[in-house]
Amino acid sequence: MNKKLKMAPIARRGLLLVISSPSGAGKTTLSRRLLDHDPNITMSVSVTTRPPRPGEVDGRDYYFISKERFEAMRDAGELLESAEVFGNCYGTPKGPVEHSLAKGRDVLFDIDWQGTQQLAQAMQDDLVRVFILPPSVEALRDRLISRAQDPMVVVAKRMAEASREISHWAEYDYVIVNDDLETADREICAILAAERLKRKRRIGLTAFVRSLLDKL
Repeated sequence: MNKKLKMAPIARRGLLLVISSPSGAGKTTLSRRLLDHDPNITMSVSVTTRPPRPGEVDGRDYYFISKERFEAMRDAGELLESAEVFGNCYGTPKGPVEHSLAKGRDVLFDIDWQGTQQLAQAMQDDLVRVFILPPSVEALRDRLISRAQDPMVVVAKRMAEASREISHWAEYDYVIVNDDLETADREICAILAAERLKRKRRIGLTAFVRSLLDKL
């Protein structure tokens, strides 16, 4: 009787998965769902100069730092990308990201179009970009109001900014309309599965094929 042998996993370089959207379109919710059911991807923890929101934890959601510390990190080349949004600064520390990719782990980014452009300049070959659109302007406004995190003056600013953010949709590799959360979640998982199988990322594939040929 033939006994099926379990194949060792083929070594793979990690990828950078960016999920962007205007505020309220669902990128944070979709990011959290992906992290909950996929153990092979980890969230990139950004540094920011804004104060923590209710429930946010330093080191888990963001590293909350002073503007002086942020500027020092940026000037020293320690950030892969940085941006100022609504008067607050955000950036991605370079070291942890490069370490994860080399270990074959994927890194998830919840950043805007500005950060995505900078990330593309720094690590284009590792990057997979997904943009989330709301199903309508009305739905976007309702989501911003219902989450009750910001005063109405900030909601108005976010709605005004949404047009500029959405105008960058064509810079992304994939675009998802978040009309139904479950459907959008499945679509992101399908994108990730396909990108993980790309030949250029499966750095152990050449050795695997050679081992097959040697035994033929």
